[in-house]
Amino acid sequence: MELPASTFHPEIRRSLESLSPLDSYIWCGTPRRERIGTSSRLHLPVWKLPRGISAYANSPHCISEVVDFEPRGFGKKGRIHFVGVGGSGLSALAMLALKQGYMVSGSDIAWSSYMDALKEAGASLFVGHSERNLHWNGEISSFPQAVVVSSAIPPENVEVLIAKSRGVPMYKRGAWLGKITKDYNLIAVSGSHGKSTTASMLAYVLKAMGDDLTAVIGAQVPQFSGGNVIYGDSHNFVLEADEYDGCFLGLLPHIAIVTNLDWEHVDIYQDEEAVEEIFRKFLERVRTDGHLIVYGDKHGQSLGAFSMLNHPMEESDAPNYVKSLSDQLCANRYNITTFGMSSYNNWQASSVSPNSLGGCDYQLCHNGHPVTEISLQIPGDHNVLNSLAVIAALNALFGDGRQLYESIDKVKSHLKNFKGISRRFEYIGKIHGCRIFDDYAHHPTEVRCVLQAARRLFPSEELLVVFQPHTYSRLAALMSEFASAFREADQVIVTEVYAARETNVWKIGGENLAMFVTSPTCDFIPCLENVISELVNMVSENRHRQLVILTLGAGDITLVGRKVLRELEQKFNQESSLQFL
Repeated sequence: MELPASTFHPEIRRSLESLSPLDSYIWCGTPRRERIGTSSRLHLPVWKLPRGISAYANSPHCISEVVDFEPRGFGKKGRIHFVGVGGSGLSALAMLALKQGYMVSGSDIAWSSYMDALKEAGASLFVGHSERNLHWNGEISSFPQAVVVSSAIPPENVEVLIAKSRGVPMYKRGAWLGKITKDYNLIAVSGSHGKSTTASMLAYVLKAMGDDLTAVIGAQVPQFSGGNVIYGDSHNFVLEADEYDGCFLGLLPHIAIVTNLDWEHVDIYQDEEAVEEIFRKFLERVRTDGHLIVYGDKHGQSLGAFSMLNHPMEESDAPNYVKSLSDQLCANRYNITTFGMSSYNNWQASSVSPNSLGGCDYQLCHNGHPVTEISLQIPGDHNVLNSLAVIAALNALFGDGRQLYESIDKVKSHLKNFKGISRRFEYIGKIHGCRIFDDYAHHPTEVRCVLQAARRLFPSEELLVVFQPHTYSRLAALMSEFASAFREADQVIVTEVYAARETNVWKIGGENLAMFVTSPTCDFIPCLENVISELVNMVSENRHRQLVILTLGAGDITLVGRKVLRELEQKFNQESSLQFL
C-alpha cells in the first residue's frame, strides 16, 4: 500500500516529492534535521530499493517480532495502541495493559462486545482504521509508545504503516505475549480445542485456592470480575496459548498443556502434518526442567501426543508410553505427564456419568490407582478431559503429588463450583417446553462433542441445531466431516457462511453443506432473521413440545437464541394480556 503524500508533515511531503517516482523506497527510521552552516535540511530515513523489488517482498507482515520497548512520555507507564482490538485475543491483552497501569487505545473495523468492557475500563477506542487513531486526544505529535497488532490485520493497514514510519515499536500478538510473560512462571494452555475452558478452569481453581495470579483467556469468564483477565501479584501467569499464525512460538512456558491436536485453522496450516509440526516447535519452547502436560489417548475425538511422535508407537507399548514420549519429544529436557480416558495415562477418568448438576461425575485415577470422585457442572467428556489437564497442571505446580492429595478435597470443591465460560454450552433460557443453548462450536470435532453432551443431558428431548459455518476455507476443507457431525441431532438448520476475514474464492456456501447432511433432516435458511422467524413459529405452534435448540458457530449466530427467546416471551405475554380483556 502506498501512503498518500497528505499523510505527512508539509516539510516531509516536500522532501518526498523530490524523490524519483521511478524508484521504490522503504521507510526505515525517524526523520532527523541536519545542520549545514547557518541553515538546515530534513534527512529522510529511506532506502532506495533495486528496480523491480517490492518493499514487502521478504517481509509479509512488516512488523518486528523482537524489539525493545521502554515506556516513555505519557505518565508513569505510557500508552499502548492495539490494532484489531475487537477480537477475543487482543482485547484481553488490552484489558491487561489497562490493569497494569498503561493508557490504552485501539481500533477495529467494527465494534464488538469485547470493546464494551474496554471502553468502560478507560480505553480510547475507534471504529475503522486511520492515522488519527494513533494520536492521543487529537495531538498530532502524540504517538503511542508501542503498537500491538492482531494476526488478522494485513501489513498494509494504515495504522501499521504510519506507526512504522514514525519509528514506533511494533509487535505482533505473539511477540507481545512473549514479552509480557517472560518474567512469570508461565502456564501456557494450548491445543486445537478446549484451550479457553481449560485455561479459565485452571485460573479459577488457583484463584480460589488463594493464588493471586495473572491470567489471560480468549473468552469471557462470568466468574472473573475482569471478564477474560485476572491481574494479580503472584508469580504465576495462566495464558491461553493460540497456535493461530504460530502465535505461541514467542512463549517460554514453565508448564505447557496440549489439550489435543486437530486441523482447525485451515487457512494457516496446509494439513494435519503442518499442525503437528507447529506444535513440535512449541514444545521446543518449554523451559528446561519445565513440564509438559499432554492429552495421551491414541483414540478419541481428536489427536493426542501420539500424533506428535516421530515414530508413533503401538497400543502394546502403552506401559512404556511416558518414557517413549520423553525420549522422542524432549530428550528428557523436561517432565511429561499424560491425561485421558485410557488406563495407561498418568491421570485418568473412568466411569463417566451425567449428574444432577447438568455436568459429569467421574472416578479420578492417578497412575492406575483410584484417587477420588470428581463432579463437574459443565457437561461432556471433553470437559472431563479439560478438568484432568487442570488437575495435572496443579500437580506440576505443587511439585509434589502428596501436596495435591492432601488438598484434593479443596480442588474437588473448586472444580465443582466452576460454571464454565461464555458461549460454551451456554444456557440462554427456557420458555414452556423449549430450552435454548448457545455454543461456539465451529469445527466438526467441536460439533460432535457438543451434540454428544446434549444428547446425554437430554436423552428423550428433540434436539434442533442451528449451525452457522465459520469461514469458507474451513467449510471447503472439512465438508465431509461437517456432513457427518450432526448425527446426534433430530433436525438441523444451516445458515449462510459467516465469512469473517475471507472472500468466497471457493464458490461454496451453507447450501452445499445442507445438501451433504443426509441424517438428520437438514434445511438451508441463509438469513438469520428468517431463522429467528422460523424458530418462533415452530415453538408457538406447539408450545409444550419438548425441544432443545442449540445455536452453534463462531459468528453472529450467538445473537439468535436470545432474540428467539425475547420474541417468544413478547408473543406469549401479548396473548396472555388479550385473554384478560
